[in-house]
Amino acid sequence: MNINQLTQQLGISNKHPPVEQWDPPFCGDMDIEIKADGVWHYMGSPINRLPLVKLFASVLTIRDNEYFLVTPVEKVRIKVEDAAFVVTQWRQESEMIVFTTNVGDEFVLSEQYAMTLPIGGQPAPLYLNVHRGLQARFHRNVYYQLAEVAELKVINGVESFVVQSGGADFVIGVDG
Repeated sequence: MNINQLTQQLGISNKHPPVEQWDPPFCGDMDIEIKADGVWHYMGSPINRLPLVKLFASVLTIRDNEYFLVTPVEKVRIKVEDAAFVVTQWRQESEMIVFTTNVGDEFVLSEQYAMTLPIGGQPAPLYLNVHRGLQARFHRNVYYQLAEVAELKVINGVESFVVQSGGADFVIGVDG
């Protein structure tokens, strides 16, 4: 069976099917792990077929700090080393910042898709809240590119490095 047939069989017509509405039985653990660099592995070997990774990513969710691939008929647990995705590119469109992940999903930096600083406001890693409670870790190059365009502002009494998207400030780090 090819990827297109499997996608059709699962009823996936868009990038993000409504997996949060599905509650199939738990079918056990699957030997899939997403490494910190965003590479998906099956039984210790990288999955090199991007369409297959995109298919798996489309049905990935997190529940109670555990990661699952969910279809209408089954749910399997997988391992995630750090974050489910990696922000690999960014661009400025008008007054918005658009981020692209390693699976090609795009998110406009906004309150819905906000950045999360690590505890203590340390610079890297920086995370982007994407969909279904999942996060994307910023690739170091993307973080440094954002740092080049960030402005120093006082936010809640703390000198912070911020970028703007849609007229809102988003902190990427603190000074000191």
